[in-house]
This record gives sequence, C-alpha cells and structure tokens, in this order.
Amino acid sequence: MSTTTTTTTSTSTGAACRLPARLDCLGQAVAHVEAFCAAHGVPDADRLRLTLFVEELFTNTVTHGHRGDSEAQVHIALTATPAEWLLRYDDSAPPFDPLAQAAQLQGELDLGLTQRPVGHLGLPLIVQMAHRIAYRCEQGLNRLELALRRRA
Repeated sequence: MSTTTTTTTSTSTGAACRLPARLDCLGQAVAHVEAFCAAHGVPDADRLRLTLFVEELFTNTVTHGHRGDSEAQVHIALTATPAEWLLRYDDSAPPFDPLAQAAQLQGELDLGLTQRPVGHLGLPLIVQMAHRIAYRCEQGLNRLELALRRRA
C-alpha cells in the first residue's frame, strides 16, 4: 500500500493542492473543493459544478491518462474573483486536449438514447457548464482552466 502525499496551500482568494493520480485520492480532491467552497461562500449550485468538474477530470486523468493509479501529481487550484470561480487543473499524463475531444463527442449527444454509446458525457457536460474554458499543454503538463460566472 502506498502512502498519500498531499500538499495544500491557501490564500484569502484561493486554495491549491497536489496529490497523486490515484483513484483512492479522489475523495481528497473532492474534499479540497468542498473546503474551498465552504471558505468562500460558494453557492450550492456552483459547488456542485466545481465538484463535478474535479471528479470528472481526476477520474479521466487516472483512468485514461495514466491508464491506472499513478504517483504522478495532479495540481488543483481554485480561486475566487469578484466575477468568477476559477479552477485550474494540471496533470502530467500524455498530452490530451479535452476540448477537442468534447467537440468530437458533441454529435453523440444528439443521438437517441438507444443509439448513443454508454458514457462520453462528462467532457461535453463540463464544456457546456463552464462560462470560460481553455486548454494548453506546456512544460509536459496538461493544463485546463475553467471559470464559472458568479451568480448575482
């Protein structure tokens, strides 16, 4: 059994953590989101969206990116601005552009339930829910930045 090394930092406007890309660490990733949301008064609807984003991205990193549990680090950073809730998600899995993949999968969403393959809903759902989303691969990291507009 491997030990889990998690690094967490917090500021008045945000929080960040690093943890291994292992499915048994998903709960810690979610707890990080929950703690940020509690500290910053994130409304329940946005808390649920941010949690869904992290659950989907983290699970995809482990399952598809690393093809199983890995000690490679995932970095999750959340920031509160006056207008938005920001999420930055970095992993060191092989380069993968989730926005391009979501665009390819979008056509499947128009199919009837009996014609649609099982799964393939997470990335298109994230793209639809985010106010802004950007991907880039730099210095060996996949970096996804998402923003949710704060509700008045």
